[in-house]
Amino acid sequence: MKKLLTLFLFLPVISLAQISSADSAWIETHYTKLAQLIPMRDGVKLYTVIYVPKDETEKHPILMQRTPYSAGPYGAHEFTERYSTRRDSVYFHRNYILVYQDVRGRYLSEGTFEDVRPFIPGKESLKGKAKQTTIDEASDTYDTIDWLVKNLKNNNGNVGVHGISYPGFYATEAALSNHPALKAVSPQAPVTDWFIGDDFHHKGVPFILDAFDFFRGFGLPRPKPLAEYPPVTPVTYEDNYQFFLQAGTLREIKGKYMGDSIKFFNDLTAHPDYDDFWKARNARVGCYNVKPAILVVGGLFDAEDCFGAWNLYKAIEAQSPATNCRIVEGPWIHGGWKKTTGERLGNIWFGAKNTDYYINQIELPFFEYYLRGKGNTDQIKEATVYITGENKWHEFDQWPPKNVQSQSLFLMPDGKLSMNIPPKEKPFQPNPNSGLDITRDLEENVKKEKLFFDEYTSDPMKPVPYAEKVHSERTVEYMCDDQRFAVRRPDVLVYQTDVLQNDVSVTGPVMADLFVSLSTTDADFVVKLIDVFPDDFRYADSVKIKYPMGGYQMLVRGEIMRGRYRNSFEKPEPFEPFRETEVKWELPDVAHTFQKGHRIMIQVQSTWFPLADRNPQQFIDAYQCTSADLKKCDIKVYHEADHASRIILPVLK
Repeated sequence: MKKLLTLFLFLPVISLAQISSADSAWIETHYTKLAQLIPMRDGVKLYTVIYVPKDETEKHPILMQRTPYSAGPYGAHEFTERYSTRRDSVYFHRNYILVYQDVRGRYLSEGTFEDVRPFIPGKESLKGKAKQTTIDEASDTYDTIDWLVKNLKNNNGNVGVHGISYPGFYATEAALSNHPALKAVSPQAPVTDWFIGDDFHHKGVPFILDAFDFFRGFGLPRPKPLAEYPPVTPVTYEDNYQFFLQAGTLREIKGKYMGDSIKFFNDLTAHPDYDDFWKARNARVGCYNVKPAILVVGGLFDAEDCFGAWNLYKAIEAQSPATNCRIVEGPWIHGGWKKTTGERLGNIWFGAKNTDYYINQIELPFFEYYLRGKGNTDQIKEATVYITGENKWHEFDQWPPKNVQSQSLFLMPDGKLSMNIPPKEKPFQPNPNSGLDITRDLEENVKKEKLFFDEYTSDPMKPVPYAEKVHSERTVEYMCDDQRFAVRRPDVLVYQTDVLQNDVSVTGPVMADLFVSLSTTDADFVVKLIDVFPDDFRYADSVKIKYPMGGYQMLVRGEIMRGRYRNSFEKPEPFEPFRETEVKWELPDVAHTFQKGHRIMIQVQSTWFPLADRNPQQFIDAYQCTSADLKKCDIKVYHEADHASRIILPVLK
């Protein structure tokens, strides 16, 4: 049963104004900075920066973040600016011991770095040399925690770990260490599966715009520990659509801008399918027998790791049902609870400082209780989710909620979106011996046949843009951008309901189930779930959003699917040209209310550029093809009764 949350004010509220008033003198007055090379079981030492409260009147909990993005600054008298951020400030001001560690092979830590290093099950049973040399991120976390609790003065023996994005992955791995002192872990927007849905791939489709600069700067080799990596000569452009269109395919981009020295990009190109390389890097595979309390946090409009938070929570629930695991999803971009107030995103207004609510009523009580024994966590329910549209926090006993029913929206002729299955009538087949006017009969047949499919031509040389305006980089607002520009494209199919007579709340994963035929052997499919605002909609003047909101087409959720993986991510299959084929896939979870007076819209297309790399639309390796391999594809989307293309919504009752 859904229930509107109320505020629990048993802790002092930390506001943005309080945080921003901090200055560099405060942390030097209240904290001592230590730097330590902590030995791991195989002899490698990890560089760890530790901020210890000068207050010795009580013992303090330890809160740690492990990161590939630098634990710096590294000078003995240079203090981190993290104390002044919206989130970390609350822990500095409560005398936590704050720990930041460079993961193995990054910055000043020794060893060899490996992207999303695989978790190794069964380490606990190893003995002797095998145990000493078998390492993963969980074992590095275990050894670090062991050193901290045994060597830091005035620690209370309780440790927590948190992290956003890639550090969120390391938080997940920390939870799998099961060190007895580790009491609470919060993976936030965690990297979870880099093939199925996070960052660099979505359902097998390479996401080049998100990854381009990351690969160039992050993937360079490191011959020895370095406080600063060699700078990468920037590639500058004002129009990302035009730049990537001219840059060509992934193979051509690599040749022009990356060369052969970037190991992880080379690994990607060597593993185009979901093979053992990717399966080992799925952070969900080890989520069993998890001991610490878990708080998974995500953003509804996270353009990088939206998949990760939802699906890590589900994996822990399934594999480790005895674990105290909770999830929070709010109206944020990637890591928005650290860097935004949560009041608005682009042209969409949420109306409250949702970040302050989250920090003071959820995250801080979580760590205070499990690391300090203060207060309680009764108000932190199993799933605390902000439902956009109605713009309210709700709490649920599970996610997806129990009282959800699947509701199919069928793609119909003339751009209709209906809850009723299409008619079963088949196209008329003329009889040449009937004595009737065959020409007229054929014309009628064509008219009738059009009732059973819509069609468009996907041209990878003129791909559908992901946003209307010219941008020099990916915008964080695209996840709720106005989609009216796409309606005007002939290669975008558009379907919408009549005006809604009642609110429709969608809470859970959305399924796209299309019946299609292609003129080639492969294609991508993008489905966008859109909230169409009333034509006379406008915000109050006090909101100060000047964009024309009447008829706004708000992207609620979009996802792409590479057709060759429709039956298996491990074993891709070509399409048989002109043969009707089902393509079914899951979009990341949604928490949105389509309000009375609005409409629900679905857009279907086959390019989403330059978010997603262009499919050559042939059954060839996308990492090895050139621009000459990019072919047009004629695509039909069917809405026959027996092959009814539909979108399946989890509707909250």
